[in-house]
Amino acid sequence: MTGADVREQTEDSGPGGYAAARLRLLTEGARSGPPRRTALAELTDDWLAGLFTAAAAGTRGVSLVAVGGYGRGELSPRSDLDLVLLHDGSAPDAVAALADRLWYPVWDLGLSLDHSVRTPAEARRTAGEDLKVHLGLLDARHLAGDPALTAGLRTTALADWRNQAPGRLPELQELCAERAARQGELQYLLEPDLKEARGGLRDATALRAVAASWLADAPREGLADARRRLLDVRDALHLATGRATDRLALQEQDQVAAELDLLDADTLLRQVYEAARVIAYASDVTWREVGRVLRSRAVRPRLRAILGGKPVTERSPLAEGVVEQDGEVVLARTARPERDPVLPLRAAAAAAQAGLPLSLHAVRRLAATARPLPAPWPAEAREQLVTLLGSGGPTVEVWEALEAEGLVSRLLPDWERVRCRPQRNAVHVWTVDRHLIETAVRASEFTRRVSRPDLLLVAALLHDIGKGWPGDHSVAGEIIAKDVAARIGFDRSDVAVLSLLVRHHLLLIETATRRDLDDPATVRSVAEAVGTQSTLELLHALTEADALATGPAAWSSWRGSLVADLVRRVSAVLAGDAPEEPEPAAPTAAQERLAIEAFRTGGPVLALSAQTEPVTGEEPSGDPEPLGVELLIAVPDQPGVLPAVAGVLAVHRLTVRTAELRSLSLPHDVDDDGTVLLLNWRVAAEYGSLPQAARLRTDLVRALDGSLDIAGRLAERDAAYPRRRGWTAPPARVTVAPAASHHATVIEVRAQDAPGLLHRIGTALEKAGVRVRSMHVSTLGANAVDAFYVTTGTGAPLPPGDATSLAGVLEETLRA
Repeated sequence: MTGADVREQTEDSGPGGYAAARLRLLTEGARSGPPRRTALAELTDDWLAGLFTAAAAGTRGVSLVAVGGYGRGELSPRSDLDLVLLHDGSAPDAVAALADRLWYPVWDLGLSLDHSVRTPAEARRTAGEDLKVHLGLLDARHLAGDPALTAGLRTTALADWRNQAPGRLPELQELCAERAARQGELQYLLEPDLKEARGGLRDATALRAVAASWLADAPREGLADARRRLLDVRDALHLATGRATDRLALQEQDQVAAELDLLDADTLLRQVYEAARVIAYASDVTWREVGRVLRSRAVRPRLRAILGGKPVTERSPLAEGVVEQDGEVVLARTARPERDPVLPLRAAAAAAQAGLPLSLHAVRRLAATARPLPAPWPAEAREQLVTLLGSGGPTVEVWEALEAEGLVSRLLPDWERVRCRPQRNAVHVWTVDRHLIETAVRASEFTRRVSRPDLLLVAALLHDIGKGWPGDHSVAGEIIAKDVAARIGFDRSDVAVLSLLVRHHLLLIETATRRDLDDPATVRSVAEAVGTQSTLELLHALTEADALATGPAAWSSWRGSLVADLVRRVSAVLAGDAPEEPEPAAPTAAQERLAIEAFRTGGPVLALSAQTEPVTGEEPSGDPEPLGVELLIAVPDQPGVLPAVAGVLAVHRLTVRTAELRSLSLPHDVDDDGTVLLLNWRVAAEYGSLPQAARLRTDLVRALDGSLDIAGRLAERDAAYPRRRGWTAPPARVTVAPAASHHATVIEVRAQDAPGLLHRIGTALEKAGVRVRSMHVSTLGANAVDAFYVTTGTGAPLPPGDATSLAGVLEETLRA
């Protein structure tokens, strides 16, 4: 049916002609989507214009105006008609009679009507008092009568909106936030409100209002398509139910999917979620920009007065190639994404750790220019992913920014199958992909409970990855996790653990709640499946994180106690198979040479050796990308070595990735009783270049003789950089590992990695009067997992009471 056909059938302007044409348009199978909404609006325009012309004979200074959704020409089958009868105030009685002749035919057809009768001054005053009225007037469209009257109202409404934007936009943002709190997030709800939920049609309208203010604009890529998709779903919902509803109820989803020629209700929901995600992300970016502009306007006069009009942009470094600017994480001016494939993950990890959003420009530049990571990933990429996953709540916003520009699916191709995938289970409150991120967020709270937080966080990310495939998702997930873990760069043993965790991530909760724990066969079967104490530890933490991320109904103190009881029983079975303490490895020739030189010179000797690999796709002559630097230090055995070395590295802004300390006996032909402390560490610069070895040695000599005030230097630097309000890391945890060694007491420290952490630990151990026989330090993402083998001055393990006391002192020191 063409526009001409519609007009021919409604020439009499009577309700019968309009109703018949409307019914024919809505039941015409060949027409749907934007063309049908436009045709319905045009049909309604012609009918209302005819009503107005017949009823307003002789009445001057009056116009009929469509506002809101009807003003935009977006009429769904059961949409309200939003109308304003505008008049100049010269003939109020005639206008009242005209209103009756307009409204009653609309009501007689059973159409919903939102109407008002106002002069331009009244409309302006009401808009100033009521934000929703003002928003409706922004889409004012002339239907009939005096066009100058309508044009004046539209011009005034837009001018007022732009002039009042600094006050009205924060009000609009608060309105959107309150609505989101009431209605929830459209992209996760099983029965979403297409209009009111966050990421719905109301938010899309709010973005149009922000753009009309000329203060900021929304990211436009994909926004119009997302809005169109939600309107199409609402049209189908109206036709399927015959009601003016925006809630996509479960019982109506199959019929709506069929109306849209979609495969099934899951496909429908996934399309809705994808559209909502685009609108929600655009809203986040837009409101952030509005805040930035308003803050800039507030401080600009003061800065201009102070600086004589010179612009100032503060940029604070966060990581290599990454800086903070205006409350966002942006790329440094020297950053080269096309030569630095790790930069997207490094920027994301830095943003999450700082609790700051990634700027839209930065994410888009990374998506457009960053080259793919090699397979397997370099160590830094894996560590940055772990850091991102372990950053708690801020991980979600940063991950969403990466996903909005397609970076997540590029890093993890298997992610595409779970993206926006609904979970038709009342227990689940998230889609599959968001549940995986929520599980990582929850797991970040448990990183102090496990010896390998990196494996816990990656297992959290992957545990339901098999839900995108048919069959048992745990079985499918095991295969996918094995492939992903190898591509990320984990070694064979870690790949085996990760795939086992994914395969058995439901084992503990299902066994604890569905099996008899007093049956020895039950406990034995779990022990056989898990295999080791460390894997059991990881599985326990993953189980709790998974349940907490599912929803409030998935975890309780009762369930927690059942799982904990099962874990205790399985741990007892596994304790008899604990491996013996490994013998220390023999020193290499290079290590022995350094030890002899340190003994003969009486001072520290160190060597730096960079580890590099070519960038993927580079020609052989291309510059290699650094993986890190091995730092080997030999020092004559003496007190204070650990805090001195750790402090010097912290002062030089070197991040310690791994670290080992042990005593090395000198060869008999050098000295029968001589021992040297050997430190083998892998370090990387936080940003910038590495310091020269000679400078490190000079500062180390000064630290050992007490002339370098490390604590003062670190405190001074911390004071210069105010703390950012990012994610609050869980407190440090220090424990005594029972029966871990026959020769020493093993103190385990699990804490958030931070500059000077090893210096603080080493200083506390020195003050406690214990001797560090050896240590094994690992930085896994943002988590430090350190084991210190300590003895008394005579070389014996600490008495149990002293060991517990030392652990308590260390924990208190790190939490201060």
